[in-house]
Amino acid sequence: MAPSLLLLMADAILVAHVLFVVFVVFGLLAIYAGYFLRWRWVRNKRFRILHLSAIGYVVVQSWLGAVCPLTTWEMALRAEAGTATYTGSFIQYWLQSLLYYTAPEWVFVLLYTVFGSLVLCSWFLVRPNKQKGSDDG
Repeated sequence: MAPSLLLLMADAILVAHVLFVVFVVFGLLAIYAGYFLRWRWVRNKRFRILHLSAIGYVVVQSWLGAVCPLTTWEMALRAEAGTATYTGSFIQYWLQSLLYYTAPEWVFVLLYTVFGSLVLCSWFLVRPNKQKGSDDG
């Protein structure tokens, strides 16, 4: 496969990864903001299950010491294209790159766990709708 196509695929995975992180982080902010601003859509049960599942996957993955499959796939494509790759988790790499912050792996596991706990708490503090289809707007 042509290196340019491999890099395009790697970049597409990177974009998907960033969108996943944005969904998890801003989803939680939206849930709590929506509680105070009375946004009905933040109580949508499908959205809330998807959001909780997303951060739950990240938390379990961090507890197991596993690297995200999106990172692994992206790096494999970049390596196949003959370009530079990075090591560690996606968040760890970008925090270090963007904020010049380095921390041991346990710090990221703790951060993921605390964030995941906040998402779980949101399930009880900002309850999703009980009835399918009600207040989804």
